[in-house]
Amino acid sequence: MRRGGSPRLRRGHRTSRARCRATACGRRLSWRAGAGAAGSVLSRNPAGPGGSVQCAAVSASPAIPADQLRLSVAPMMDWTDPHCRAFHRLLAPHARLYSEMVHANAVVLGDRARLLAMDPCEHPVALQLGGSEPALLAQAARIGVDAGFDEINLNCGCPSDRVQAGRFGACLMREPALVAESVAAMIAAVPGVPVTVKCRLGVDDDHEWARFLAFIDTIADAGCRMFVVHARNAWLKGLSPKENRELPPLRYDWAYRLKRERPALQVIVNGGIADAVEATAHLAHVDGAMLGRAAYHTPYLLHQLDVRWFGGAARTRGALLRAYRPYVEAQLARGVYLKHISRHLLGLFAGQPGGRAFRQVLSEGAHQPGADWSLVEHALSLTEREPPKP
Repeated sequence: MRRGGSPRLRRGHRTSRARCRATACGRRLSWRAGAGAAGSVLSRNPAGPGGSVQCAAVSASPAIPADQLRLSVAPMMDWTDPHCRAFHRLLAPHARLYSEMVHANAVVLGDRARLLAMDPCEHPVALQLGGSEPALLAQAARIGVDAGFDEINLNCGCPSDRVQAGRFGACLMREPALVAESVAAMIAAVPGVPVTVKCRLGVDDDHEWARFLAFIDTIADAGCRMFVVHARNAWLKGLSPKENRELPPLRYDWAYRLKRERPALQVIVNGGIADAVEATAHLAHVDGAMLGRAAYHTPYLLHQLDVRWFGGAARTRGALLRAYRPYVEAQLARGVYLKHISRHLLGLFAGQPGGRAFRQVLSEGAHQPGADWSLVEHALSLTEREPPKP
């Protein structure tokens, strides 16, 4: 695949986005028909003999089961580590979980045992990669799958200065052909494993729908079927990563429109989803909702959504926390400090009686030498003096 243009369409050649002719069998097929035979997708090719448009079958990333798309937790740097993911899995058995972003170079050359650490309870869980070198990304994807990850996700949405300097993250939205080349390389490296993309709507003050759709189409032509759309622009200059999560306006309607115009694609909406009502409303328009900071700061929300969307009996916060005890004690026995685990529990009782005391006890006590499960049990007892709020 050559950089500088669409991976399947030479510059200067145009074809209908509604139809193309499959010259091998003479049938007319929808350009966005989705999966073809043996997991292939139809992709535009330059004009063949006589000027006819040919359709080429390219390797397609497999679709993710629909029930694994409805609820997911966003990849969050410094937060969604293995301890966090194990806790979230306990809260939401049906949610799809994502690792922190890891640069492909670190996966290939770094401490894989640490960077790709995962507990078997986490499945299904995706590895999010950063990078812009197709061969390196392909190698990292293969390593990630061999380590047990169920999906490889390419980060095209992080706006930080450090990420931009490395030519990955949100700045890749300006290089759709390179993203497509990278996706195609990863798909080839991990056959049978979904390769997906997480992106923004655009960068800086680019609010052109056609450019966003062209970005998606170019990558879909390379075989990507699932897109997580953080429904706001990324500002590459002038805003911090935190401001980039809050200041650019949310435009969920673009994610909805993408699903309408490209129904064969799997579309997940992300960004600013704060509660169960908002999350549920999105399901009328797209395939799923990905929660970020709301899931981390108020993790019981994950349990509420899992019960509402998938059924099952609701469990109390205390019961869920005590069910986490075997994992915690196993980690402590391996030499992990309690503070590295307990930090992910601090929001469990947010807004509940005793919630502030619970947080304070864990925050202060987990750093002490020898801190163990008894500290968690003590913190939990402070929340059980009054009935919980609904």
